[in-house]
Amino acid sequence: MFRYYLGLGFRSLRRNPVLTTLMVLTLSVGVAASMTTLTLLRGMSGDPIPQKSDRLFVPLLDNRPAGTGDGLGDPEPPEQLTMRDAMALWERAAAPRQTPVYGVSPPIDSGRPDLPPFFSDGLAVGRDFFAMFDVPFLYGQAWSAEDDARGAQVVVIGRSLSERLFGEGVDPVGRTIRARDDEYQVAGVIDTWNPVPKFYRLVGSGSFDTSEDIYIPVRTAVARELQVNGNISCNSSPGVGFRGLIESECNWVQFWVELDDASGRGEYADFTNAYVAEQKALDRFPREPNNRLHNVREWLEVRRVVSDDTRTSTWLAFAFLLVCLVNTVGLLLAKFSARPGEIGVRRALGASRAEIFQQYLTEAGVIGLVGAGVGIGLTMAALAFIRGFNQGMAQLTHLDLPMMAIAVTVSVAAAIVAGLLPTWRACQVVPALQLKSQ
Repeated sequence: MFRYYLGLGFRSLRRNPVLTTLMVLTLSVGVAASMTTLTLLRGMSGDPIPQKSDRLFVPLLDNRPAGTGDGLGDPEPPEQLTMRDAMALWERAAAPRQTPVYGVSPPIDSGRPDLPPFFSDGLAVGRDFFAMFDVPFLYGQAWSAEDDARGAQVVVIGRSLSERLFGEGVDPVGRTIRARDDEYQVAGVIDTWNPVPKFYRLVGSGSFDTSEDIYIPVRTAVARELQVNGNISCNSSPGVGFRGLIESECNWVQFWVELDDASGRGEYADFTNAYVAEQKALDRFPREPNNRLHNVREWLEVRRVVSDDTRTSTWLAFAFLLVCLVNTVGLLLAKFSARPGEIGVRRALGASRAEIFQQYLTEAGVIGLVGAGVGIGLTMAALAFIRGFNQGMAQLTHLDLPMMAIAVTVSVAAAIVAGLLPTWRACQVVPALQLKSQ
């Protein structure tokens, strides 16, 4: 019987085409608004590395001068470390894996007349970076521990840079590239890898930017004085040149550690506390100890990847869907109230109120189904507009199958809820009165 009612529902769309069009458009606009904001919120608030987000941590140390921001500013310590502290934590290897991270942007010289030199966005990291963050390799692998220790001139490059320099489908491992007047041997090529949000570099880069094209050992980057492409926060004026920056109290290096399990958090926190106590004895860290150790999810919260404005926009979009729902109720009342004679005949022929209720509620669900199709189309158009307007949001503006399923569910459920009152009113038709009036 349901299939019969479903067929009736689709055929009824041709009745009162103006009312039907208004209902479908009203419902689809509400669905599109809510699904667009929900898609963005889902992308922003997702766990970018769920298999180990509870084992990856960002240690923060507070090296600000005494009295800075006391009782006034954010209690969080600086969001990055000095190079001095990052290298000290790295070299002491208190975690199974750890890596410093700072942004670089070396000019790349292809040596080809058809491809002039260009700048490439990259990172200076330790070799553990790739294993820590489950970076997929297309060719080769990360450089060796020995390369890390001696600051070898090796690199890992991204797939796009590899194809740009060497051509598509070519394995460049063992070949060299020229970056800022130095030759680097290619140790590996990573496959397309764009975690959302870009949790490993939330400072100095957009939260939803694509991944970098070139990765250089951090000791190599320091030795070759590759300038910082990112945020630098100084408590005092650094010395002259790049060497002065390295030896200063400026914070410009991000640092990540991977522990065997979440239970190792306390032990690593004790290690950072001991390190700060040791440095205080050397007249550093004048403030009271104010260390932090954030896992991935906490780090996303600290960095406010999902802003209050985004959450508010999502709630407002669903409030707009509610307004559309109320309007749909009125339109369905107008549509169903125009058919008392049909209802009276069906009741006289033996149809129960429950059957009438099922038929008309199914018709409302059909309107929701059609509205879902139109709403998905409008959602895709809205996301495409956002993608074209703001390239930094491009990775968030894709409507996948789960979100389409949610859109259909929301639209049909909204239509059924909107149809409850009109359907109940339709069931109150008295057959005798309608037959007498015919």
